[in-house]
Amino acid sequence: MNPAKVERSKLRSLTDLPNIGPAMARDLEFIGILKPEHLKGKDPVELYETLCRKSKTRHDPCVLDVFISVTRFMGGEDPELWWTYTEERKGITGSKSKVGRPGSRKSGEAEG
Repeated sequence: MNPAKVERSKLRSLTDLPNIGPAMARDLEFIGILKPEHLKGKDPVELYETLCRKSKTRHDPCVLDVFISVTRFMGGEDPELWWTYTEERKGITGSKSKVGRPGSRKSGEAEG
């Protein structure tokens, strides 16, 4: 969902979260995140690595940006567009990271 439309009091499903559409919701469900509250206290890097490991695919690094955005939101921060976290993610992963290496499959896109 577009972050501008998110209402914290109306979080019922994953697609009620900022930057989560149907495809990204399926990715989260695949790794055992079935409800928004399951994201509380989760490490976005661990979520991303779990998704890559379980799917046997190195997903687009923007997926990590989305995971940062939703874990921060569930931690109490305001909803932000996923690309707000791109520079932070680059600092986390470094330029030599395997994240987003050539041949990676793009995961469910951030939808809004």
